[in-house]
Amino acid sequence: MDNKYTSRCEEDTMELAENIESEKFPGMVICLNGDLGSGKTMFVKGFARSLGINENITSPTFNIVKEYESGEMKLNHMDVYRIDETDQSIDFEDYFNQDAVTIIEWSELIQDKLPDERLDITIKIVNENTRLFVLKPRGHKYEDVVNSVL
Repeated sequence: MDNKYTSRCEEDTMELAENIESEKFPGMVICLNGDLGSGKTMFVKGFARSLGINENITSPTFNIVKEYESGEMKLNHMDVYRIDETDQSIDFEDYFNQDAVTIIEWSELIQDKLPDERLDITIKIVNENTRLFVLKPRGHKYEDVVNSVL
């Protein structure tokens, strides 16, 4: 099955995120990977908006994790771009085992800390406006999410 979605504008990216949010469950982990400017934070904004979070969503580059609790479910937004491989101060498993959704930007940098079951999304820049989202579900719950959304 071809788990791909083409976004031709920011609203398309937000729509994909909103559709995935509608299939959310406690403990959901979404891993976003792609070049700078590919739309990772825009995806998180769409997901947060759909959760009912009205706060301004920005990439938590310097504090690694931002927690948003004002929506219908808690959202943990991680950006591990600047994390040091030897940094043991963050207990990722604690986040993954909460009644929350955790979205991780640059997750390939912490591959060994990720749960086996998760949704991997790779975003490829096609041109100035177009992005190709490649969704790779890892586990039955995530396969169901992808099947419902695409």
